[in-house]
Amino acid sequence: MQAILDICCGLDVHKEDVEKEIKVFKTFLNDLTALKAWIESHDCHHVAMESTGVYWCPVYDVLEAAFNGNIEILVTNARHMRNVPGKKTDIKDSEVKEVFDNK
Repeated sequence: MQAILDICCGLDVHKEDVEKEIKVFKTFLNDLTALKAWIESHDCHHVAMESTGVYWCPVYDVLEAAFNGNIEILVTNARHMRNVPGKKTDIKDSEVKEVFDNK
């Protein structure tokens, strides 16, 4: 049986900002802390992000402390994401349509 998450977040990480359809956060520490607070305020314990160069590392570092470490962060390979059918856009990259629990 496949479990679908009710609350999850998809991030598209760039050098200067993290893009999302609803919200954009800069990559400075104060802004990443605001991203963490935003994710916590939405009770989102599951985050997926595309790994672009090394830009995902500080985002990951800040988010892994969310909910006192009770968060699941999935970092995907950007090359694999480009093989998904359809036109690639930053908004599509940041959307998570369905996330399945493979446990």
